[in-house]
Amino acid sequence: MKILIKFCFLFLAAFFILAAMQAQNQAGFLPANTEVILPKIIVRGVDQQIQIRFTGPEQEGRHVRLLLNGQPLEKQISNGILLLDYHFPEKEQLSIRMGDFSFTRNVNPIPLWLSIIPPLIAIFFALVFREVYTALFAGIWSGTFIIYFYQGAGIFSAVFKGFLAIIDTYILQSLNNSGHLSIILFSMIIASTVGLITRNGGMKGVVNRLSKYATGPRSGALITWALGVLIFFDDYANTLVVGNAMRPLTDKLRISREKLSYIIDSTAAPVASVAFVTTWIGAELSYIQDGINDLNLDESAYGVFFHSLAYSFYPFFTLVFILFLIWKGTDFGPMLKAEARARSKEFTAGAATEKNGPELPDEMQAAQNVKPRSFNAVIPVLVIVFGTLGGLLYTGWEQTVWDNTQMGFFEKLSETIGRSDPYISLLWASLGSMVTALALTLAQRLLSLREAINSLTGGFKTMLPAVMILTLAWAVALITQHLHTADFISQLLLDAAVSPFLIPAITFIIAALVSFSTGSSWGTMAILYPLILPAGWLVAESSGLSYGESMSIFHNIAAAVLTGSVLGDHCSPISDTTILSSLASSCPHIEHVRTQLPYALTTGFLAIVLGTLPAAYGVSPWILFPAGMGGLYLVVHFFGKKPEHYPVN
Repeated sequence: MKILIKFCFLFLAAFFILAAMQAQNQAGFLPANTEVILPKIIVRGVDQQIQIRFTGPEQEGRHVRLLLNGQPLEKQISNGILLLDYHFPEKEQLSIRMGDFSFTRNVNPIPLWLSIIPPLIAIFFALVFREVYTALFAGIWSGTFIIYFYQGAGIFSAVFKGFLAIIDTYILQSLNNSGHLSIILFSMIIASTVGLITRNGGMKGVVNRLSKYATGPRSGALITWALGVLIFFDDYANTLVVGNAMRPLTDKLRISREKLSYIIDSTAAPVASVAFVTTWIGAELSYIQDGINDLNLDESAYGVFFHSLAYSFYPFFTLVFILFLIWKGTDFGPMLKAEARARSKEFTAGAATEKNGPELPDEMQAAQNVKPRSFNAVIPVLVIVFGTLGGLLYTGWEQTVWDNTQMGFFEKLSETIGRSDPYISLLWASLGSMVTALALTLAQRLLSLREAINSLTGGFKTMLPAVMILTLAWAVALITQHLHTADFISQLLLDAAVSPFLIPAITFIIAALVSFSTGSSWGTMAILYPLILPAGWLVAESSGLSYGESMSIFHNIAAAVLTGSVLGDHCSPISDTTILSSLASSCPHIEHVRTQLPYALTTGFLAIVLGTLPAAYGVSPWILFPAGMGGLYLVVHFFGKKPEHYPVN
């Protein structure tokens, strides 16, 4: 009997010990060095993750029961980490209990509506001071102040810590990114190549060769347009080189300075913004990539850019509109009067402006005693174009894609470009182009080695303002990502019941207004891309659209930000390219703005009505591009008049 009692006692003891061990395993009596990591920046009203880190291999795969603010949960440890999705509602004492382990901390989440303050501050400062660097810097500072203030710092401490965080956190993190550094390197290398092929006479050779075919106002305007399209890799180089080179010839052919400045202004940014290899492409890919990263989409930046070209109506419409005006030989609005005055017998080139055009800076003109040869520019440009395409195919090549007989050629090409590494491709191509230009220059003894290197470094310097804007823009994008600005905007659009199909058109108008007010298309893209791309995607997704439909809206929005920025840039009297176009063509600045504005607004209106808006509703670009061009032709046909028959006064 005693033996039986002892046996029962031992059995019960073993049972309770095993039960206790099982309870410990389920409830998670955890070691004292368990660490709870809250988000560094806690924002109210959005889902964020709390991390609980464990030590010891015995923790892996365990199911842990816990209490989160009194609510029971059961989670599994993976890779030594337990993740808790939590919606921080308001200021509270956060409590986590797991067996004997407990964690409490007072948290004060940042109200979600404050996330819109940094971009609003950037826009406000841009409008007030007409200067984008100060605007972006102020936007970053306002964001860092908000972050530190809600982390418990006093007002003055938050101001000081926020100021230091601009450089030691946000700008540093923005530059500590291989993609961003690749963009800076590519932009500077291609700018240096532009500087070299200008100094060695290659650009002048192209201009001289084409100028031979200009015999009248129509052919002269057409050659100016062609040069604007051919010099596609940089809008500044386009404006300064074409304007200064063609001004004497267009004066001789009685083309008004207003018409010259319009053609060079309206071929510079439109071409540079949509071409595959330009000083713009790096910035565009960067902004798009930030939006992709924010949404965790399985898409490449170059693939999105490639598909967005189908929705880039304004740049292509602008180029075609100029061609219609030239072909028909007509104009309307203030430009008609300017052209009529240029055709009149009383017109002289000196009367077109009070002063001659500015001399090109040294890095934008050919060196003395250098014979202009067009191939010195054409060959390096071909190297960078075909080098980029080759790099895209090489880095994105997948044999199974090209063996797929059910896919068409363009589908295979799109798939390959989508898989490619655009940054590596651009770096390879730009470096090859620069070395080619240098080899051509030295082989023909056009410049000494010292002069050639000085030309390259001079080109580097021209990209410094763009690099500054890019760096500040990346920092603003990082701030808006940390503060979940896209969540706020998307929630605002959802509450307002805005249809996702209207967002591209709204984006186009907003981008045009911001660009008009700031005078900077790059600054506008820097402000709007991180906000509108994620917000538009979230609205489309919340509206129940399929992945393909949402991507179509996403591509349209990406194009709308870019093209709307270019439209506003064309209309703005404080735009850098507008001012440069006036200077390079020696046209009074206000006259250039006044004569270009009706043309830009006409093209922009048709780009929305016959392009961006119907495209969002699924109308094929193959229909919209011909329809838009037809609309442009009708405008020129019915409103245009021959300047020879128009009274000057």
